[in-house]
Amino acid sequence: MILIIGFAFMLACVFGGYLVAGGKMGPILYALPFEMLIIGGAAVGTFLMANSLSDVKHTLGGVMKAIKGARYKEADYVELCTLLHKLLRVAQQKGAAGLEPHIEKPDESPVFGAHPTIQKDHHAVALICDYLRLVGMNADDPHQVEDIMAGELKKIREEELHASHALQSVADALPALGIVAAVLGVIKTMGSIDQPPAVLGGMIGSALVGTFLGVLLAYGMVGPLATRLKGVVEEEAKYLDVIRAVLVAHLHGNAPQVAVEVGRKTVPSGLMPSFSKLESALQEAR
Repeated sequence: MILIIGFAFMLACVFGGYLVAGGKMGPILYALPFEMLIIGGAAVGTFLMANSLSDVKHTLGGVMKAIKGARYKEADYVELCTLLHKLLRVAQQKGAAGLEPHIEKPDESPVFGAHPTIQKDHHAVALICDYLRLVGMNADDPHQVEDIMAGELKKIREEELHASHALQSVADALPALGIVAAVLGVIKTMGSIDQPPAVLGGMIGSALVGTFLGVLLAYGMVGPLATRLKGVVEEEAKYLDVIRAVLVAHLHGNAPQVAVEVGRKTVPSGLMPSFSKLESALQEAR
């Protein structure tokens, strides 16, 4: 929502300042459809040329993610820590055999079933189950497991950031595409050089709208959208990093309560639940 508010405020200031300074919207509105067709069409075409179909779909989904913002709130981190605490208690009390039904079929697990929000999170469930399974296979070197998890989390983060990079590439190209539209407008004007100065002035003004739109779309819309999406992806990556911290702490021989506390300290400061709040959630879960 903040993205939409910022965009609306930006447009109001740009065009409001133009009107207050005595500018007229007529030339802009006349040229807007044609310039948008040239600039927007060229931007979409170059975007499709530079990305695969799956990347295009991913980027469209990323735009919606940027508009909505990061999906994880403080309550989601509390729920994640509670789930991990339950699983680690099972591993502590019943060993790998007791944990196996939960990590092999998380869709049927009563532990995961008590946390449907996490159960629907593909990345989180896969990360938890894969590495608890790995621990059950006697891969108990915490440093080795931490390196493997860090590599996988980096891969997931880079894949999610591709949409942001694709949008930023479009933003970088938009000023040049605006110049292309402006040059076409100048060519059109030169073809009507025999017209009166008033007519030529209007045509030149319309041509300059292309440069204006290219710069405005690049630095006032697509560029900030790419930056916002990058921030959302990096914030959501912290959620998976909590899983890494808890499981590695468990491999170091810490009790479930201590391992979960290590994970709590990994949560971003603005979303980190207090010790007492998490403790109350764990007691209720028991």
